[in-house]
Amino acid sequence: MTKITYIDALNAALTCDLSDEIKEKLTALKEQLVKRNTTKSDKPTKTQRENTEVKARILEYLTHTLQGLRCGEIANEIGISGQKCSALLSQLVKSGEVVKREGEKRVTLFLLPENDMSREDVE
Repeated sequence: MTKITYIDALNAALTCDLSDEIKEKLTALKEQLVKRNTTKSDKPTKTQRENTEVKARILEYLTHTLQGLRCGEIANEIGISGQKCSALLSQLVKSGEVVKREGEKRVTLFLLPENDMSREDVE
């Protein structure tokens, strides 16, 4: 089953037997949706730009450790909330820029891939 969009739904509604006033409103709504969808910018939002800067600070801070750091330690040092740090670390792990390891007492540690001594290719 394919996902139906608002524009598809409006097109289907416009084919029904409706009054001219309703068709006019639906057509105007469809034009607004088309305009909104075509004018979206690929430019990053203000928050995305800020997060890019914070990620760079996280990566810089991680260059100073070989054992790895907990999310809370990184958040305190960088000056951000633990929740934001966790979200950004998840993005960095997903992109491969940071490695996530389980430390003692099941504590999650984060470190740079080049500092990860538990890799199999390390001799």
